[in-house]
Amino acid sequence: MIESVEFHNFKALRDTTLPLSRFTLIVGPNGSGKSTAMQALQAVGNPSRLNFHQLASVGLQITDKAPVEVIVNWGDPFVGVSNIARWYSRPEWYTRREGELDYDCLQAGQGVSHLNDTLSTICIYSLDAQAIAAPTQLQTRMTLAPNGAHLAGVLDRLRDDEPERFEALNEELGRWLPEFDRILFETPQTGHRAIALRTREGHHKIQATELSQGTLIALALLTLAYIPDPPPIVCIEEPDRGIHPRLLRNVQDAMYRLSYPESGGEKRDPIQVIATTHSPYLLDLYSDHPEEIVIAQKIGQNVKFERLSDRPDIDELLEDARLGDIWYTGILGGVPSHP
Repeated sequence: MIESVEFHNFKALRDTTLPLSRFTLIVGPNGSGKSTAMQALQAVGNPSRLNFHQLASVGLQITDKAPVEVIVNWGDPFVGVSNIARWYSRPEWYTRREGELDYDCLQAGQGVSHLNDTLSTICIYSLDAQAIAAPTQLQTRMTLAPNGAHLAGVLDRLRDDEPERFEALNEELGRWLPEFDRILFETPQTGHRAIALRTREGHHKIQATELSQGTLIALALLTLAYIPDPPPIVCIEEPDRGIHPRLLRNVQDAMYRLSYPESGGEKRDPIQVIATTHSPYLLDLYSDHPEEIVIAQKIGQNVKFERLSDRPDIDELLEDARLGDIWYTGILGGVPSHP
């Protein structure tokens, strides 16, 4: 698992460190570096896809000697191991060695070589209802796209390869959305799949294109939690988007199923999950786990990340009010500032 990520001159993240847990929920206003932190993690695993000019903080000139740098510090069982990616402005680095990945292995344990592979497979999900609902062309290996596309193909594969998981997903779907009892499949044209949901009463088929945004995003999140081979590090932008507050506990359970597979009877390795939110309702669900909350706030031209459990007054604050309400007032930071 990643223990922390250090950022230097990476867009809005000029000089800051993001602490991470097995599950981390980042809360903050627009422009506070939440999405940028996810992009930086992904960039470390695929550094050649981006160049200095795409990443450098505003005002960092091409003549500057300071590089753009992201340092990923690993925890157990690789304590002391770091992946370091640097992007330089010098022409020789720009043309030939832009984004070369360096390693600073203070403690080289068995299996360290696979850490870069782990970073290269990070997936950032920003789910879009229209993409989720779209029919998909079947392929040998179907994976959920970052915007939720190919969901029909992923579910079709799950039904064929893991029927017990597919049935368990259907049962869970009925608990999330009691008006439906089953996922159905359609073949709009040869080699393509589309999905529909069947109503519990009357067994009417509702095509995906007719379902609400919240229903489609809930189905995509639920599917991600039930596939047998999710990416080792998953980032989810605003998993609560379009979802009724009463379903947020289910969303939390789905993300925890990824991070804590033993809680759902899974035997796979834990998945490190990083999620973002603007919702005080979702934040409320983590009142008992302040170590999983990180507050992001813009301070001048820089961003600061603070783990909620590191605040000396957090227990006192939580005695008198709900966590979402406390954050909403601005006491914790991480809210839009006004001139």
